[in-house]
Amino acid sequence: MKIVIVGAGEVGTHLSETLSIADHDVTVIERDDALANTLSETVDVRVVKGNGASAGTLLKAGANKCDFFLAMTSSDETNLVSASLAKALGATKTFARAHDATYRDNTLINHQRHFGIDHLVNPEALAAVELAKRIRNPGRVAVEDFGRGQIEVKSIEIQPGAKVCGTPLKDMRLPGNIRIGLIQRGDSNIVANANTTLSVGDQVTVFGHPDSLFETKALFDPSSKGSAKITVTILSGTEIAISLARLLSNPRFKIRIIEKDLKICHTLAERLPSVTMIHGDGTSLRVLEEEEVGHSDFFVACRKDDEDNIMTCLQAFKLGAKHTMLAINRADYIEILEKLNTNLGVELAVSPRVAATNEVLRYIGKKPFIELEDQVRQEVDNNFIIELDIAEKSAVVDKRIRDIKWPAECVIVGHEHNYMPKTPTGDDILQAGDSIIAIICKSRIKELLKLTK
Repeated sequence: MKIVIVGAGEVGTHLSETLSIADHDVTVIERDDALANTLSETVDVRVVKGNGASAGTLLKAGANKCDFFLAMTSSDETNLVSASLAKALGATKTFARAHDATYRDNTLINHQRHFGIDHLVNPEALAAVELAKRIRNPGRVAVEDFGRGQIEVKSIEIQPGAKVCGTPLKDMRLPGNIRIGLIQRGDSNIVANANTTLSVGDQVTVFGHPDSLFETKALFDPSSKGSAKITVTILSGTEIAISLARLLSNPRFKIRIIEKDLKICHTLAERLPSVTMIHGDGTSLRVLEEEEVGHSDFFVACRKDDEDNIMTCLQAFKLGAKHTMLAINRADYIEILEKLNTNLGVELAVSPRVAATNEVLRYIGKKPFIELEDQVRQEVDNNFIIELDIAEKSAVVDKRIRDIKWPAECVIVGHEHNYMPKTPTGDDILQAGDSIIAIICKSRIKELLKLTK
């Protein structure tokens, strides 16, 4: 694949290294001489010095003929302009890193659609999804890279007395557009259809918004009726912390953010009215003791200083916090933290640049569809969870999902239209450019591709 990357910062450099090792033809645009020279000396990529928001520089780098164009500088504005120009020049797929939530807020205008960019990538938001997934339910496997955390998948065993037993799926009224995709019954894996019924002992794979999954749990397991509030203490009001707080906006979470800067405290108090803001230095043991951090169910360190995050997690763990997690900027620290998990108590360390790289790498492959999470694949055995786009001339365009003759052993569990992801209903109408997630038997994938292309 021919790939052009704008920006040789942490994210851009990590991407260029990873893609170069995978034998892709990589060109990096960087205007800073020092960064450009360092990258040229350490990574096997072509480096073009210049402004990534200049059409002339983009042509020089070959953006007009590239398969993937990745604008990954620290400037959102540069990324948006650069990716938009590259798309206009002929780049097949464009990605832009967008740090500021303003550019991901579709209330007034959809910036992604306005600039003609295929994918907006926010490393901090992706890292927050990883953290939220663990907090919501340590046993859950999230399809976090479809819908930016808006669609998750969970495996639930049907318990005695469950209301869903014996009722065909077509007659089941699950709130929140929950979709049942796969049923494991004994040694058999069944792709669900409208006439499928559930039995006690079945292991079902359900898809939906995280809050909806939590609220419907009692339908599958009558013993799980409600639970105590989960207390989450977050260190520092960074972009990761803000994204995490929004992902945990359900009333069952009691969230506190400890922030040293008083001005940031006031700003976040207005932006996040349901979050308790604490003004103080969260790296101080005295402050952690005064705020009774040891009573927290989860302590999450989100400062931009890795050492502060590590040391504060260690203190929180020693004070009694049940679970400690952190965001880390230096990805090479993660392996060390995993080895020292028992001593440090850090259950999860997430790196924004690794999260961004993984997001982009999903799309860079030779297959006409994207296989989601190897961990999910292992659970569904011979059935795949795949994401694919609806082509302009596809036979399914302008048709309701319920009216389409899908291949046998195939169920649609995710739908993204106009960059807005959700679990679909039978009345949803598919449009060219939409994305769908399907659980499908391996032998039926070709039929689905023929239908959607």
